[in-house]
Amino acid sequence: MEVMAKNLNSSHMEVTTEKVPTKAEENGEGSNVVFSRESPIFDKHSKALHRCGCSAEKLRSRTSSEVEDSMAAEVGAEAHVVEEERVIRSKKERKLSRQDRVELGRLFQGAVSTRDWELAESLIQLADTHALNDTLCIALDSIWFLLTLEDLAGITYLIKTIVASGASDFTRAALRTSFLASCVSACQSHTMSLADTVNVMVVRLHERLRECQGDEILKAEAGVKVQKFTEWALKCISFHSRSQGNGERVGRCTTVEIQLQLSAFKTFLDLAGNQLTGKDFTEAFDAACFPLTLFSSSFDPGWSSGIAATAIQGLLGLLVEGGADNVNQCFLEASRFGSTELVRILLQIAQRNSLDVDVDLALGFACHYSKINTMQCLVEEGNAISFLGPLMRAAERGCMQVVEWFVQRGCRDMELCLALTAATSSSQVGVAAYLLPFVPQQVLATLSIEILKAAGERSGGSLDGVAFLLRSDFLRDPAATYAVADSIARSDDMSVTPELRAFLLEHWSEAAFMDGLNCGQNDYVNFVRVLKLGRSPISLSDLPGPLRVAIAYLPLYRDCVKWDGCLPSQRLRGRLVEAARRLRNEPVVDEASQMKELLAVLEHSLPPFLLHLPSTAGGR
Repeated sequence: MEVMAKNLNSSHMEVTTEKVPTKAEENGEGSNVVFSRESPIFDKHSKALHRCGCSAEKLRSRTSSEVEDSMAAEVGAEAHVVEEERVIRSKKERKLSRQDRVELGRLFQGAVSTRDWELAESLIQLADTHALNDTLCIALDSIWFLLTLEDLAGITYLIKTIVASGASDFTRAALRTSFLASCVSACQSHTMSLADTVNVMVVRLHERLRECQGDEILKAEAGVKVQKFTEWALKCISFHSRSQGNGERVGRCTTVEIQLQLSAFKTFLDLAGNQLTGKDFTEAFDAACFPLTLFSSSFDPGWSSGIAATAIQGLLGLLVEGGADNVNQCFLEASRFGSTELVRILLQIAQRNSLDVDVDLALGFACHYSKINTMQCLVEEGNAISFLGPLMRAAERGCMQVVEWFVQRGCRDMELCLALTAATSSSQVGVAAYLLPFVPQQVLATLSIEILKAAGERSGGSLDGVAFLLRSDFLRDPAATYAVADSIARSDDMSVTPELRAFLLEHWSEAAFMDGLNCGQNDYVNFVRVLKLGRSPISLSDLPGPLRVAIAYLPLYRDCVKWDGCLPSQRLRGRLVEAARRLRNEPVVDEASQMKELLAVLEHSLPPFLLHLPSTAGGR
């Protein structure tokens, strides 16, 4: 987008919208096409075409005196000066008004569209240098609509004549026609009308601007310029489509027609020679790639391998041969915006020209923006193999769609473990829950301490991910999970963050278990004191046993029901052990594996109508 905006801000990509009224338009018979210096387009259905001869005569009359004066001044010149040189010199000295240039371009467009080569050639003789460059652009644009060998011969003759007459702005012509050629190929990829295509283009353009970084004002200005230029291209396509009898739908070219079009473009490049620099080819390559990212959402599946894409493939290939060196840059941009068909084309161009493209970096871009189809293309056709970085970043951001895609394709054990750590550190509990069953037990057992330490170090203040792993009994052995948490809590390792150590010490250490036991004992003592010494008019000792248990242990039961996970914290387990001991009136073996049994003891002693408490918790 940045390069495209730069091109549109330069003089050779400027688009103006000044409309020159014609008599036909004043009578309501003209087209809605906007004529400009950059893109004079003539509707053959208006009456203006029938006035071409008259208008051309007017232009001749305006310039004839200038030409005669210029030639008369050279009467005394040396005899070996040829007439052609005099004509070129006179054109350089002659200056048409802006209105005359636009009118000449309009007439030239009409002559080219109707294949009136004689009229078109006569108009070239009336052009000054500026108008010659305009006619060069118009003639070059028309090559993407050639249908026959006669068309090819006529347009190449015109291009050669224009260049021989003094046209020299090859840069502008190359950029403009590259952009147009890309739009033509894109419009051949679907069955929508051109009006629908404009709407798709506008939406996609605004999406791209939102995704780009930079000054909002500059982005808005660049967006306006790109939109105007794209609308010009679509109007140009519409004009040629109607002139060929296709209405508002773009006809599909045959292989032969595409070869004619590429042959004409190659002729132009040969005529330009070294006047087109490597920078020109690079910018033209960018201009050709840009529309394909706008239209990518409307491409037919497999468009890049069909006839519609043949012209743009050939164009990009010629630009690379000329010196374009931004294939990788455009490849990364296409991957970022999910332009899968363009990614395929650029992969093929890179392969044919032995160019390096960074498929692994491109995979990272596609993953970051969740472009699944592009990811699949980069892996299957681009042979991208670096999954770890994109997988970890997706897990860290909580992008489940991308994480699932990588897992389903197959990841190494260590990649899954690191992705689990990334999800845990950023508290992406949903992704961590998805990844946990895929990490082998032996890997978790070996790296358990490092996983928790790394998650705590990168947590950014939230330890929800760490709490999730522990609640889920991530080692699939309660005693081992408790032991790992206690080991980190008591460790004097400086790499353990104070926040992680404090969290584990308070909830998951052996000390937290003892604190839970003490808390349970204190709660029981307080209940007994109320039972024996309370001054309530209702004697608690007269209540049924289950109600007395509910009064004493309902808060604990609610905490257990609300607990999200199969393994309670050490502090909660201590309270449960103490409650079960009191209710059963016998010692309890406080093994971690007895969590369900301990809760069952508590539930057995409570009134049935209080069990599970759906109003205060969602069930266990």
